[in-house]
Amino acid sequence: MKRVIVTAAVVPLAAATLVSPAQARRAVAEPVVEAEYVVLYTEGARPADARQAIRAAGGSILRENTAIGVATVKTANTDFAEAVRDAASIDDLAHNRSIGSVPSAGRGAAGHAAVRASAVEKAGDGALAASAFGAPAPAAEPLSELQWDMKQIHATVDGSYHHQQGDPGVLVGVIDTGVDGSHPDIAPNFNRELSRNFTVDIPVDADGKKVDGPCEEEPDRSCNDPVDVDENEHGTHVASSIASPINGIGISGVAPKVSIVSLRAGQDSGFFFLQPSVDALTYAGDIGVDVVNMSYYIDPWMFNCVDNPADSPADRQEQATIIKAMQRALTYAHNKGVTLVSAAGNGAFDYTKEIVDASSPDFAGVPGESPHARTIPPSCVSMPSEAKHVISVSSTGISGRKAYYSDYGNGYIDVSSPGGDVYDTANGDRDVTRATLAAYPKSLAEARGQLNPDGTPKVTNVVRDCKDEVCGYYVYLQGTSMAAPRAAGVAALIVSQYGRRDRVHGGRTLRPTVVERVLKGTATRTPCPTPPAHTYTRHLPDDSTATSTQTCEGNASRNGFYGYGIVDALRAVR
Repeated sequence: MKRVIVTAAVVPLAAATLVSPAQARRAVAEPVVEAEYVVLYTEGARPADARQAIRAAGGSILRENTAIGVATVKTANTDFAEAVRDAASIDDLAHNRSIGSVPSAGRGAAGHAAVRASAVEKAGDGALAASAFGAPAPAAEPLSELQWDMKQIHATVDGSYHHQQGDPGVLVGVIDTGVDGSHPDIAPNFNRELSRNFTVDIPVDADGKKVDGPCEEEPDRSCNDPVDVDENEHGTHVASSIASPINGIGISGVAPKVSIVSLRAGQDSGFFFLQPSVDALTYAGDIGVDVVNMSYYIDPWMFNCVDNPADSPADRQEQATIIKAMQRALTYAHNKGVTLVSAAGNGAFDYTKEIVDASSPDFAGVPGESPHARTIPPSCVSMPSEAKHVISVSSTGISGRKAYYSDYGNGYIDVSSPGGDVYDTANGDRDVTRATLAAYPKSLAEARGQLNPDGTPKVTNVVRDCKDEVCGYYVYLQGTSMAAPRAAGVAALIVSQYGRRDRVHGGRTLRPTVVERVLKGTATRTPCPTPPAHTYTRHLPDDSTATSTQTCEGNASRNGFYGYGIVDALRAVR
């Protein structure tokens, strides 16, 4: 696409957590500390009226998205929420963490995982066994034989690559933790000019626990990471799965000639908050992105409920704000021609049944906030995967079974796609090669001590491939986070094959409803297992055994495990 939209500088954001008027009044006796809010304007209201209401309540706008009416506001008024809530131009608001209470480097910092377990699971150690992938197929790339996932959806030399490899004018937005734009298996297809980072690193949470870590310890000594950096691994793996080129090194993606645009909305730590996500979505719509991949949910709530008795009134209001703001952003992008693809989730939950979630809220937006068990009825929604206009993707393993961790539900899952299952083996033993292989930033492999002095990997879930003097690193990961980008890649092929010239942005374009219809219509119909109540057996690394039984509902045309079926790149373009 040719048009470039420059976004304003961003400010640190965290999970939205509302405070009650009573809490605000109690705070008057304490030292005044500035606070941040995410404010949702009333639909149809004039932004000028909303700004006036915010100023009258003692707030100043740090960041505003006028496309859908969302703003981040700073205030020292402890009664701000109560003062602004009754304004006709204000729909809802949520309280962010306090400003100015961040400890200096090294204070109050606890260790954090590379990414939350709910978002993606590292495959771990295991023996490489190329023979597990069946008969060899013509290889597109040196590591193609390790890509069982591409074979499952026929994204191979003798499959979809023969008919369509993607159009460089088709833009795929990766809303994630960033993309390593310098990786040799991403750089040729990486659009740095259009890429944006909508986040600012958060050193610690409201309890002083480490989130992204001190800015002084960042490689660039800044909390504002460049647009071609991924200090997590998640976004790079996703981007590579979609569009690693056929260039004689490493692997190839589903659509090896489309363009990748990094729309970073995820923190280094793997959290995804509201304002960066809505900003990424509206920006995607404005610049002509064709497909976006969203392998995450909006923190701090895995499920958002507006009337759950287990939640406080403030928590319910916060969750209502998340639902409304995200849906506005998703609808905006959809109406601008963006096909929206999302990971279904990794909790092994049936979203159509009542479940118990003990993981939320997963971020301390105010001191002392911690997860608590909640009964979740089907009326609660996970965003963005349960939103309107979004294609929800479950995960399959090498055998084609639904992965043991993948969320499911008849009517929830639209399609399925290979995301890996390290226990999808004959006897339930762990095998890392049953996960999916994609690009991995060398800087992370070095920082995590995974390389020998000569640069070769010393762990079995990391693979290196070199061409001449250039080497690329790759890592095995599993999750619906890995399944969704493979479906997004097929969606990009559909736009490439059937799209028309985009007169506004250049490149090609195709209505999202058409893309979704082709994606579902060409998926391989996959019935429920027999019996429908399927028991998964896993022999864990500590020598214990775990079992779980999950029940598939529906028929061969559509069911809770596979939706309309496993996506098929060849059928989609032939």
